[in-house]
Amino acid sequence: MLVILLAASRGEARPEPAASADFWRDVVEPHADEVRALVTKSRSAMKIADEALLTDAEWAVEQRMRYFETAYGMLRYARKLSPENGEVLGLLGRAADELGKTRQAIEAYEACVRVLGPERAGADVTGRLGAIHLRMGDRDNGIRWLRQATGPLTPLTAAPTAQLANALASRGEVTAAVEVLQAALPAQATYYSPEVMLLTFTLAVVYDRDEQRGAAFEVLDKMKSTQQQQFGPQLQNALAATRFSPAEDQHYYLGLLYESVDQLTEARAEFAMYAASGDTPWRARALDHIHAIDAQRRVAKPKLLKKMPLKPLLTPMVRP
Repeated sequence: MLVILLAASRGEARPEPAASADFWRDVVEPHADEVRALVTKSRSAMKIADEALLTDAEWAVEQRMRYFETAYGMLRYARKLSPENGEVLGLLGRAADELGKTRQAIEAYEACVRVLGPERAGADVTGRLGAIHLRMGDRDNGIRWLRQATGPLTPLTAAPTAQLANALASRGEVTAAVEVLQAALPAQATYYSPEVMLLTFTLAVVYDRDEQRGAAFEVLDKMKSTQQQQFGPQLQNALAATRFSPAEDQHYYLGLLYESVDQLTEARAEFAMYAASGDTPWRARALDHIHAIDAQRRVAKPKLLKKMPLKPLLTPMVRP
């Protein structure tokens, strides 16, 4: 009898079949496979939308939002199936933000942070949340979220770091803005990735806005000497891939870029658009650039102007 009981107990202790793991997974996440498929399709749609920025502007305007609308619809349904899914919440926030649904974007992003925590949510979530608050004029809240998005320089942390530096400078904390940028940049840049290009040029912008002209041109000269003929095109591509907060900052960045490659007509137009954007923090500095460009044109000799290349070094950026 003892032998029989021992044998029976060993039989009962056999591990559960593998199928039971799937059973309990289905109990906890009954729609896991469907949610996963919706996330994959949504990511594909948003990737196509992002790639549209590099193509024809008319296509970008007409088609880009359609892909985000498709993604937004799928992600809203995915959230109903899995309300506490952090990945779904983060993607839903981004789709809503791209579509101009600001309230829905903030709600989804904040829910994502509650579920995952700021670190696991990542710089893409906290950075975009900070950018939204900056666009809404809530600078202090924007800075709070953008600080969560800073860290080692990556494609996801570059834009939030630049936005944080500009926000700090607009609050009068120029030294802190410079420190944020210098902490993120490599000590010696021998290769300028798009992220390094953006933050290095942002450093020049911060210096320029603070009327530290010598420091600004020192940064620009180093970039141009390292990049040579690629300076303008590569920087233009980096700026084209950046969503600025506030949006009018793009005009100031482009104005300084065009001015640094001696395309004064385009530079003046960009600075004028920045100055016309309302009560911007550096409107007076933009007007200074316009006056300097006008003065430079007045003293330029006609013969020298004729020798200037007729074709611009950079194509004026088209905004979708």
